[in-house]
Amino acid sequence: MPLSDTAIRNAKPGDKPIRMYDTGSLYLEIAPSGGKWWRLKYRVDGKEKRISLGVYPDVSLKDAREKRDAARKQLANDVDPGEYRKAAKSSNVLDGENGFEVVGREWFVKFAPNWVETHSDKIIRRLERDVFPWLGKRPIQEITAPEILAMLRRIEERGALETAHRALQNCSQVFRYAIATGRAVRDPAADLRGALPPARAKHHASITDPKLIGALLRAIKGYEGSLVTKCALQIAPLTFVRPGELRKAEWSEINFDEAEWRIPAERMKMREKHVVPLSKQVLALLRELHPLTGHGKYVFPGARTNGRPMSENTVNAGLRRLGYSNDEMTGHGFRSMASTLLNEQGWNRDAIERQLAHAERDAIRAAYNYAEHLPERRRMMQAWADFLESLSLSTELTSFKTKAA
Repeated sequence: MPLSDTAIRNAKPGDKPIRMYDTGSLYLEIAPSGGKWWRLKYRVDGKEKRISLGVYPDVSLKDAREKRDAARKQLANDVDPGEYRKAAKSSNVLDGENGFEVVGREWFVKFAPNWVETHSDKIIRRLERDVFPWLGKRPIQEITAPEILAMLRRIEERGALETAHRALQNCSQVFRYAIATGRAVRDPAADLRGALPPARAKHHASITDPKLIGALLRAIKGYEGSLVTKCALQIAPLTFVRPGELRKAEWSEINFDEAEWRIPAERMKMREKHVVPLSKQVLALLRELHPLTGHGKYVFPGARTNGRPMSENTVNAGLRRLGYSNDEMTGHGFRSMASTLLNEQGWNRDAIERQLAHAERDAIRAAYNYAEHLPERRRMMQAWADFLESLSLSTELTSFKTKAA
């Protein structure tokens, strides 16, 4: 039943906080001291949250309902009212809806659920460190291209050219969001195309010479550290998933009967479920590891607790322990190794790209689903595992049969 002013005025405090509920998840909380606070309860991504809407009688029942309705409109537009309030407070602009930081945080809250956690963390840190301090308090519709360029030059001057390019991209995304929500009319960041020197592409160190690959695999087989790390090092070249996907692997995702590892979309960089066909060699390694970690959640748990996956540096540290420098081989380099050799050996490029879970560059490829080319990928992954096994057993170059007759 909705609240009334009379009921609120006559409400007495108790020994414990008392809640008087109105409609639409609005309620009045009465403290034992007599103070009366308006609260709104809501959910975002399944998580329950609360915000304060002011103190009664300074905020009347009518005012509280208007604030509730405004917050519910934000929720309908996928905007967290609590996060929006934080942004408005931190930007400290007269018109909070138009401050670049307010709009930037609103854009981030809206789109972050579609990104993997590591990607979203990098974006918000970049905005907070490199963009908001200089542009955050400015009304977004008043920001000019020279202002943005001055901010980018600060990043460039410290030698972080790639970060400058990414900051420009993020700014452009925020401006386009502001245009879509009626708070800007154009994107001044678009005027800066070509204003920054091109960033040099980063390449992860990798070994692609078959003889050197054989030596690496033999070194991994002789690894004298923990069994968890050794198995991770052995499985990495056989599956060539991203290091983050490998270390966060869960036993519930492994299907021994189907010889598959199905990684859920929320853990993939491209937010699409991914199937990794498991070769006989990978299945053997997993069965060897299962008695040790199979009682827990993670295939490769951390050294100190089974409740968390191994550190992101574990595989690279293992390679360093084997004598391979960061300029010679990295955990991510196993992907380059597989891509280079599989393409050289004539496997279907689309099957290789799908197995690498790369972003598709055109509409046709973007339409492919996670199971596309799966029969061929199964043959390819087993042939790849057989090839690596043969390299590890011989110092001579071994021929690689790519396709079944």
